[in-house]
Amino acid sequence: MEFITGKHISRRTMLHGMGAAVGLPLLDAMVPARSLWANTSAAKSAERTRLICIEQVHGAAGCNELGAELNLWAPAAVGRDFDLAPSSLKPLEPFRDYLTIVSNSDSIMAEAYRPAEIGGDHFRSSAVFLTQAHPKQTEGSDVRVGPSMDQLYVQRFGQDTPIPSMQLSIEPVDQAGGCAYGYACVYTDTISWASATEPLPMVRDPRAVFEQLFGAGGTPEQRAARRRTDRSILDWIMTEMAALRREVGPADRIRIDQYAENIREIEQRIQRIEARNRSGEARELPSAPAGVPDSFEEHVKLMFDLQVLAFASDLTRVFSFKLGRDASARVYPESGVSSAFHSASHHGGREENVRDFAKINEYHVSMVPYLLERLQNTMDGDTNLLDKSLIVYGSAMADSNLHNHRRCPLFLAGGAGGQLKGGLHVRAEDGTPMANVMLTLLHKLGVTDLESLGNSNGEFSFDVPDTATESQ
Repeated sequence: MEFITGKHISRRTMLHGMGAAVGLPLLDAMVPARSLWANTSAAKSAERTRLICIEQVHGAAGCNELGAELNLWAPAAVGRDFDLAPSSLKPLEPFRDYLTIVSNSDSIMAEAYRPAEIGGDHFRSSAVFLTQAHPKQTEGSDVRVGPSMDQLYVQRFGQDTPIPSMQLSIEPVDQAGGCAYGYACVYTDTISWASATEPLPMVRDPRAVFEQLFGAGGTPEQRAARRRTDRSILDWIMTEMAALRREVGPADRIRIDQYAENIREIEQRIQRIEARNRSGEARELPSAPAGVPDSFEEHVKLMFDLQVLAFASDLTRVFSFKLGRDASARVYPESGVSSAFHSASHHGGREENVRDFAKINEYHVSMVPYLLERLQNTMDGDTNLLDKSLIVYGSAMADSNLHNHRRCPLFLAGGAGGQLKGGLHVRAEDGTPMANVMLTLLHKLGVTDLESLGNSNGEFSFDVPDTATESQ
């Protein structure tokens, strides 16, 4: 039946069956009849900005002196008339109108503050990226750094979703105890901190992410029984889904069917990956879980698809995503460079090596347009998810050849609910803490009473005249 009498479905409706619990995309039937969309609880939920924070370790080739001269990260011009062609950000050109580049900000809290800390930059940087606080040097459990900006947002606006936030990674981040230079491995293993002393674990296996999103219902016995079958998670909720389809209008039925197809397609991809990795054939990542693809690109895109699906169903609005691990020896042959990631970052300032490292940076950035396109093609109410999302991509490392943290790489993507204009390159004044950028973003996201973050010393201005083209 059509919903024409004021009766409506809750935005928190879940379909259940045999250990499955599947949320729904935003439907017309979730809006009370004769109600103004803007006044409904569903609208207020839909308009809350989605946040994805992506960390790429080892900084960028464009952050050393030569790389900056060659514009291998930040474009030469500030304002709106900038050229991405020379830079590692070139893959983002199709989404230029959603792109805000912030160059020349510093993460000095990742620097050594005492002689004993010298050399430990790789083992501080990840902890600093979203906290902008200085990690306590310890190999024990008495870790301390600071709350991360993603979790400050969660504490304010993430508690009304079934999952307040999720933390994902591509490389293994499960080392315990001390790593090197007197630092606990947890500083390198996560970028999300619920408080100064509460690091949040990151999930590497897409199967585990899928189960967290859609397999949280029922008893442990039911979930275990369902996983032992080769049936789709959708098979267990077909009765409730069929009943729901009978109650909603044609447009909602189309949305439900498309959403179910997306879930099934992702589920099948995970199943194919697991079957391939359990076949006995040699793996490039022999120690990785069966659900983890050997291909970096396949892994990243699958994790992005899971994030978009979670946003569409409003299961969570916040993700942090760690693309690499400091001192990683992974090789990215698709970038055209055969050197391992960490060794490539130590380019010695030689132009050929700097340009090779820039190719790896560009390859990593080239994953992001896939996410932006998926968000743009996913409607949520009266607009698409890219307009409602903020993607933060960067590193607390700058020139990893020197292990410094000045002129760090950072860009933002998405409309952030109208808070970012896009199509803009803003160059920070020398000495500007990246913490100022993070603090201002939190203010734009609605955490307006937060006075400081890490070593922030003020607001960051995104106001640049449209005609500005001054050179770096």
